[in-house]
Amino acid sequence: MPRNALYAAIVLVLAVAAAVVSFTKGNWYGVIWVLMACVASNITWYYLRKDRLARRAAATPAQRG
Repeated sequence: MPRNALYAAIVLVLAVAAAVVSFTKGNWYGVIWVLMACVASNITWYYLRKDRLARRAAATPAQRG
């Protein structure tokens, strides 16, 4: 797993935990944490996909014309 994807996944878990705590205390600031979790999720998937495509490109030999 790429380092950036790992960091984004950690932020995702922490943002979800913060949102749960905020909502259980009756604080509507949890909405901001949910939005941050959405962004972190997108960043995680982006870096995972980018790494997968880079590995696939490195594994296949270049076609010569």
